Amino acid sequence: MDLATALRAFVRIVERGSMTAAASDLGVSQPAVSKLLRNLEAHAGARLIERNSRALRPTAQGLSLYEAAGGALAVIDAALEGVRSDVAAIGGSLRLHGPACIGEGHLHRIVANFQDRYPAVAVELILENRSVDLIHENVDLALQMGPPADQNTIVRRIGFSRRILVASPAYLCRRGRVSACEDLNGHDIVVTNASLLGGALLLCKGDQKIEVSVRPKLITNNAQVLINALKTGKGVGTTQVLLVADELKSGALIRVLPEYEIEPTEFFLVYPSSKFLRPTVRAFIDFAVPALQCIEGIY
Repeated sequence: MDLATALRAFVRIVERGSMTAAASDLGVSQPAVSKLLRNLEAHAGARLIERNSRALRPTAQGLSLYEAAGGALAVIDAALEGVRSDVAAIGGSLRLHGPACIGEGHLHRIVANFQDRYPAVAVELILENRSVDLIHENVDLALQMGPPADQNTIVRRIGFSRRILVASPAYLCRRGRVSACEDLNGHDIVVTNASLLGGALLLCKGDQKIEVSVRPKLITNNAQVLINALKTGKGVGTTQVLLVADELKSGALIRVLPEYEIEPTEFFLVYPSSKFLRPTVRAFIDFAVPALQCIEGIY
């Protein structure tokens, strides 16, 4: 038995939770992976994986072996990758995940510029407004809003994204200016779910924080829907500066209560701690972080 191959297959089974997925990742058949696992269990003298009709999960002995073997294989892979990176250009595949609102407006351009510099890299860019399981979905790198819930990740902080109140000139002309926080009660409010705190907006002015109760006319989890509603005069709303910088410059949208802001959103790049950071992933991080930090509205 090739012990290194069997251990690599075992680690992939644990990470993917599936024989079929592990086989696909390793480029072998499912029966071959199953045989490697059986041989490894016979060699170890212990059952390493619990099998049922719904999922595979490591036993206590299997989890202990996974933690030790995963680290050892990462060191080996790191050494080999270091040798390869000395003689080969950055290339291969890169699987990225990010929020749709940031991806559509900014991340796709950063990816295109990265590929201009490194044309041998093939990128799969997944844009959707949800958390992602980096290991089980085989994602190399994710851009996330808010601190990652998974502690088994490596985090690179990008910064904070400013959030403000805006409205269209037509709406303000029709409904009147907003001169004070309490005036918001008399206006149509358009927000995302993340902007509300128990039915209230939390406005910040320096160290001062004010909760303003509102009754939203529209709540959406889609940033583009929100911006379209604001531009077409549907109300006063909260949005990230990075999403409406062009509209603010052109006058299509105007800041409301400019001395106040909504609590900012923190941005992070995250990647699995159990994976060795390939040169291509590291190159993208080094390229993307300053580019993201240069986006208007990020600080």
